Amino acid sequence: MQKVVGIFVFDDIEVLDFCGPFEVLSVTRLDESKRLESLSPFDVKLVAMTKDVIFTKGNMKIIPDFDFKTCPKLDILIVPGGMGTRKLMYDERVLDFISQKAKEVELLTSVCTGSLILASAKLLDGVNATTHWKSLQRMEDEFKNVKVCKDKHFVEDGNIISSAGISAGIDMALYIVKRYFGENVSRATAKHMEYPYLEENKRRIEI
Repeated sequence: MQKVVGIFVFDDIEVLDFCGPFEVLSVTRLDESKRLESLSPFDVKLVAMTKDVIFTKGNMKIIPDFDFKTCPKLDILIVPGGMGTRKLMYDERVLDFISQKAKEVELLTSVCTGSLILASAKLLDGVNATTHWKSLQRMEDEFKNVKVCKDKHFVEDGNIISSAGISAGIDMALYIVKRYFGENVSRATAKHMEYPYLEENKRRIEI
């Protein structure tokens, strides 16, 4: 049975924040020799507050699969970042939805400044977490109960995984593949994408 993955999308979302994990989890195969005739073990869906067209950063238009009311039960929730998080982290409708889904999912994850939404919902209280390098100080200043990690590319604490900025969501998604189906499948997925596999969980840039 496929794992159902919901990616929260919103206006002014950073494109690679959601497209990176979407690509990784969509192209994963358990048997590379049967890639063409098999499906991914992940069923990835886009979820938004409404089913209206979403305008990303750069004005890409995307259509969500579900809105908050019709969203099915999820196994994994991914909360990406982008400029749109600046107001959503104070939107009670978003915080209520994320908090509700956090109770049912196996994995709660964020990419980039998506972690600020999780923190605002108090889901990162007492949790080791990270975010885009430009928002690390903000996370420390505004969310005193979050244990901010600055040197990791992504941070796993229990069933919560947060990643650094933008492209780090790809590595986080490959780790999700590894967590569920092992390193061989994860490496094969990265190779299919012609993407360099993260050998050491260390932030790729110097701050």
